[in-house]
Parts: sequence; structure tokens; C-alpha cells
Amino acid sequence: MELFRIGFIPVTLIDVLDVLVVTFIFWKLYQIMRGTRASQMFAGLLVLFVFAILSRVLNMSGTSWLVQSVVTVWVVAFVILFQPELRRFLMQLGQNRLVRVLFKTEGARTLDAVARAAAQLSNRRIGGLIVIQRDSNIHSIAESGVRIQGEVTAELLLSIFHPRTPLHDGAVLITGTTLEAARCLLPLSENPDLDAELGTRHRAALGVTEEYDCVTVVVSEETGTISLAHDGKFAARNLGEPKLRDALNHLCERGKIGRKKKGKKRDAKGQDDASAEDMAASG
Repeated sequence: MELFRIGFIPVTLIDVLDVLVVTFIFWKLYQIMRGTRASQMFAGLLVLFVFAILSRVLNMSGTSWLVQSVVTVWVVAFVILFQPELRRFLMQLGQNRLVRVLFKTEGARTLDAVARAAAQLSNRRIGGLIVIQRDSNIHSIAESGVRIQGEVTAELLLSIFHPRTPLHDGAVLITGTTLEAARCLLPLSENPDLDAELGTRHRAALGVTEEYDCVTVVVSEETGTISLAHDGKFAARNLGEPKLRDALNHLCERGKIGRKKKGKKRDAKGQDDASAEDMAASG
């Protein structure tokens, strides 16, 4: 369906969508590469790309033949030169809210792994603290720990929290389907009304949800109680694996994400973070 014309060129809805997609891709690439060494190489490739278009428009047959001859080399060189940036771009694209809605299977497997790991930690009386990012940027938490960048599995979580491993002390950070880091440091809750018997692990579980839009699963080392924290509160006790899985799916997949929080907000880069509606579990 034709929307309008620019001179003799008809513009359709598909053309507009095509321009928006290309603009989005270039803008995301610019955001990822801005301030890195790859930005200068990316600018150089853009110059060559524009030169190739001009050579066709101006009907420069010799130059067009040369550009077409090396186009395959350009693609290979682009992948080699920008491998870290492309990996980061694809990871951010996979963590986009729309993509998570369209592809819920992997997210469900991740939450199932968290629930199974928490249940086994509870049975073995091993303490655990798992932070699951929702919408806000909490990379500062990952920077305080040890980078893992691995797939979330129950076995990996159990091995990290085993008391004899060097990574068991601190929190684990999960973004999307990736276990970003372990042994992370979390801010402690400053709520003066908290029970004085709450330990450091539970105060940290509350503290991080007070400042970021995330969900925290905490397993008590003393009692084996599994608790779920969100928005700075605990709301239930003694969660078993099935109820924990249901609560995680509700908060991370079907919860109302993105509503503004009235408390303080914090971002790794100084930007305001959004928080969501209250739902948590206590132990």
C-alpha cells in the first residue's frame, strides 16, 4: 500500500518499516561501539560503504567492479574485527523485553534451573543468593564479582555455592538466560523496621531489590528456608520448588515490568532505574 511519493518514488509501509529496522540496527551498533577502539574502524567501514554506493550511483564501472570483488572479504573482516561488539549486540538483543516475550522457552528453562538449584541447596542446608535482573541496568553488580558468562543450569549454581569453592561467598547475577557473574557484592538494606534476626544474606537480598528492578532468591544456611525478595520486601515463607518456580515465572515473565518505584533508584551509569510491582517471599 502506497503511503506517499517523494518525487516519482513511491513510499510504502514496508519501505518505512525497512528504514526503521536499519536505523535501529545502526543506532544499537553505535551505542555499543561508542568510546571503544572499534569505533574508528567502524567509521572507516562506513566511509567505504558510502563510497561503494556513490560508485554505483555515478556509474563508475571500474570502481563498482573493485568493490564487488572484495565484498566477501569485507564481510569476513567485519566479523573478525568486531567480534566482541557483535557478541555484545546479540546478547543485548536477546535480553530485549519483546524478544523475551516472543521466546519464553529459554527463559522458562532458566527459571526452572534456579528453582531446582534453590530446592537442592535448601535440602543440603547450603546458603545461596541469586539475583535475577529484570529491566534495569545492574552491570555495576556484575563488576563487583567474578565474570562467568555461562548458561544458567542447576548444576552450575550448585557448584558455585558449594562451601568449598572460592565463589560461594556473595551473590550470583543472572541476566536473561546468562549467568553473568558470581561472588558479587550487594548493597545491604537500610530499612530500620527489619527483623533484627535477619542475617547479612537476607539484608543483601532486600537491599539490592530496593535499588534495582530485580528479583532475588535467598536460601538460608541455618534453616534451609527459601525466600523470594522483590521491591525491598519478603512476602512468603518456606517456598518449595513448585511454588518458587511459579512465583519466578510470574515476576520475570508475566509480571508488570517497568512501573516506576517511589523509593530511591540507582543505575550503574547514573541513570534512573524503573522498579515493578511488589511480589516477594520471605524466610
